[in-house]
Amino acid sequence: MSDNDLLKNSRFYQECLAEKGEILRHKWFKSEKAGQDIGFDRAYLDWILNHRDRWRQEHRQKTNAA
Repeated sequence: MSDNDLLKNSRFYQECLAEKGEILRHKWFKSEKAGQDIGFDRAYLDWILNHRDRWRQEHRQKTNAA
């Protein structure tokens, strides 16, 4: 198994991918509401300030239960 495979199979990497997906989803919703693309940076900051802690807690509960 290569280092790249170890990384991709790591729990940390999987959580980062899931988090990125949530940020992109958040960006879409916020952009739709604003009537224009708000950009990744703005969506990322808003998501971190308003949703990240709760999302991480819920995500980790789901992955630990699986």
